[in-house]
Amino acid sequence: KNATIYQINTRQFTPEGTFKAAAGQLPRLKELGVDILWLMPIHPIGEIKRKGSLGSPYAVRDFRAVNPELGTMADLRAFVERAHALGQRVIIDWVGNHTSWDNVLMTQHPEWYARGADGKPQPTPWFNWDDIIDLDYGKPELRRY
Repeated sequence: KNATIYQINTRQFTPEGTFKAAAGQLPRLKELGVDILWLMPIHPIGEIKRKGSLGSPYAVRDFRAVNPELGTMADLRAFVERAHALGQRVIIDWVGNHTSWDNVLMTQHPEWYARGADGKPQPTPWFNWDDIIDLDYGKPELRRY
């Protein structure tokens, strides 16, 4: 089946920037023919080397938590349940190849990160992405995580 995907940056989608406010817009999106909602990363944003005052949602500080600025885990669940009730699907943009510098994994498992020739964690080699560091999926423990 053909489907229409709509990407949502929750913090900019409504004036409130929350899951609750975004859920209120789901009927309108359904009327527009949106079948799949693609949420940009919903996790807490790193503070170390943060880009601008808000930071990038792709600089994830904790993969197992929800950014409190967007709401609670219950708010996220309610958003998903509302979408499902309308016959919509939800995709969460999970960015598993890198993290913020202050991600909980950096503290708990610094050996899971890619290193430079000097042995220190290196920023992602893409232009101006120094707010994130790459994970090293050559580590079996990381893959099991």
